[in-house]
Amino acid sequence: MSNIKLMEPTTDYEEDIWQFREEIIASKDKDKFAGCGNLEQCSSAREWIDTVRLFKNAETCPEGRVPANCYIAVREEDNRIVGVIDLRHHINTPILSTWGGHMGYYVRPGERGKGYAKKMVRQNLQHCKALHIEKVMITCDTDNLASEKVIIANGGVFEKTVEVDGDLMKRYWISI
Repeated sequence: MSNIKLMEPTTDYEEDIWQFREEIIASKDKDKFAGCGNLEQCSSAREWIDTVRLFKNAETCPEGRVPANCYIAVREEDNRIVGVIDLRHHINTPILSTWGGHMGYYVRPGERGKGYAKKMVRQNLQHCKALHIEKVMITCDTDNLASEKVIIANGGVFEKTVEVDGDLMKRYWISI
């Protein structure tokens, strides 16, 4: 299995970010753009990179939003983006504390089943530690068995199922 590294998106990855976005749009995934911030709404990779930078600091984060870091997961052997994961600095909002959680993630459709999501979450938990987040909530749809396995493999402990707009979501907690 290939090694990956989580890193803040930079303009060096503009072309790959945009290809990643196009693959998400073309997919039939229910949870398109999970953990990708506003990538779907951006008109360019550079715009997304600039937005990601604004969100990471409380002083520059748009009002009504939660400060968050967003990372690209880059496969070391070929420097290709295999996924995106975010980390919300807190979940003190009704949506995040009910079902949004501290992080969301998305693995490129052609790169699934290779263990990247598990590695992404594991590495992001180290970022949680650096931010002094002691307990992390991660959720997944009840029918998303792949994501559930990733959460459990990273120490997730099931808390409960919640209903969100007619869909059922499982809530898990990971102690850091």
